[in-house]
Amino acid sequence: MPRRRHHMRGIVMLACVPAVAFGLAGCRSHDDQPQGDQPRASNSTGAAPVGSTAYPVPPGAVFVAPGGDDQAAATRQAPLRTLGAAVAKAPVGGTIVLRGGTYHESVKVPEGRHVTIQSAPHEVVWLDGSSPVTGWRSENGAWVRDGWTTRLDASPTYTKGAEPSDDPAFQFVSPDHPMAAHPDQLWVDGAPQTQVGSRAEVRKGKFYVDEATQRLYMGSVPRGHDVRASTLGKALTLRADNSTLRGIGVRRYATSLPELGSVRITGQGDTLENVTVTDSATTGLSVTGPNARIRRVTTSGNGMLGVHGNYADDLRMESVRTEHNNLEHFQYAPVSGGMKITRSRRVALIDSVVADNLGKGVWLDESVYDITITGDQILRNADHGISLELSAKAVVARNVFTGNAGDGLSITNTSDVRIEKNTMSGNGRTIELVQDSRTPGDPRVPGRDPRNAVPDPAMTWRIQKITIRGNRLSRPRPATPCLLCVRGVVRRKPGGTMGVSTDGNVYVRSDPSTPRSLISWSGPGGPATEFQKLDQFRSLTGQEAHGKVEDG
Repeated sequence: MPRRRHHMRGIVMLACVPAVAFGLAGCRSHDDQPQGDQPRASNSTGAAPVGSTAYPVPPGAVFVAPGGDDQAAATRQAPLRTLGAAVAKAPVGGTIVLRGGTYHESVKVPEGRHVTIQSAPHEVVWLDGSSPVTGWRSENGAWVRDGWTTRLDASPTYTKGAEPSDDPAFQFVSPDHPMAAHPDQLWVDGAPQTQVGSRAEVRKGKFYVDEATQRLYMGSVPRGHDVRASTLGKALTLRADNSTLRGIGVRRYATSLPELGSVRITGQGDTLENVTVTDSATTGLSVTGPNARIRRVTTSGNGMLGVHGNYADDLRMESVRTEHNNLEHFQYAPVSGGMKITRSRRVALIDSVVADNLGKGVWLDESVYDITITGDQILRNADHGISLELSAKAVVARNVFTGNAGDGLSITNTSDVRIEKNTMSGNGRTIELVQDSRTPGDPRVPGRDPRNAVPDPAMTWRIQKITIRGNRLSRPRPATPCLLCVRGVVRRKPGGTMGVSTDGNVYVRSDPSTPRSLISWSGPGGPATEFQKLDQFRSLTGQEAHGKVEDG
């Protein structure tokens, strides 16, 4: 399975959003970053380095250490050996303190046993899903480990054992990367090896699992090196309400698609703080319980997705860093990249970094309601920076969108959205609004939240009540046709248009003809009207009374 490590970027200051003519508070506009010299993600977000936290240790805490004994008294002087034993022993509402070291476990905190799990002050703690692999022998140009009995679920959907969808739009695995859903992982001295589908493909840097003969093959020389393989699927599941996990790292779990995430929150009111999840075979963190609080969490280098959420009502993510995910090259749709949240109400992403993901940066889809995305850096993702689809009621404000290969902000069939004081540069279409033919009353179309009425009155799946004001839309990628692109949405009527309102935006072009249009404006079933001059757009639509253009 491909495991390519990426290096973290350095730091630059955030671009400042512009003040606008009609009085929205903001700071003075900055010089745009030229394409190819995009701002890097600030390192002030995400988890503190593993081992740097110092949470207070309350009296009566249950202690765990790698050299402990599960029959011990669970004190500092006589710690338990495993987190699993500590969860069983700790009182409800108690604190479990993990001493420095590595814990090779898969643990569930059951319902009714809420606890706080934390690292000891200034001690490095990892939950690690990998095991050392020894006993190699040479055979015909490869190295073989006999008796390999680790069996992992390679289901290519979220349903265990299910076949891929017949609809290409809902197929997770690309034909170009057929091993993506196989969660086997192998490292040599920390360097990830690539999984292949046959013995004949094995060469240096690649490995193959032959389940029929119970053999593990690899092409790199193991002699004198540390070879490790993922042997556990999930690290930790928080089922108990009001539990907390903080100050630890989670790495190298062979999480399958149906398992949803190496760390999974299913309880109500659970908290993650200063947690790093990396090298998951598929998804780092999954939230399927309400009222979760995710603070200073890093999800990076995961096989498909950094953060997954479904039925995650009142999910609040602050100072989260989600970067370099989808190393396995899953298809960009139906899911991959930085984070995807579905069927949830009240979702907030605040002061976070979503960068360098192979897919969409942030995707909120299928009846997400009441969205707040503010103060974030959305940088260099391989598809849209942020995508809001089949959802309603959102505020997207004071964010920086830079270097995303797709649209900076893509809004499809989503109503009641305020887009204010964002700085956008070097994306595809800077902002695109699209109305397609899907309707919430059509039972053949997926995307509804089954917990709510059908049709849900909050979910019109229409582009309407969209306000775009005080943003800086600048210098899209080459060959992009427009800065603001509105498709299949607007209808002319006296005094303006239905559904979309724009004012006080600054449109920045490299020259008067690049991109071809400042604004592309089209109605249902009709051709787009291309506006190269803002005065022309203002005169015809009554929009952008305070907007301006900067060329050169």
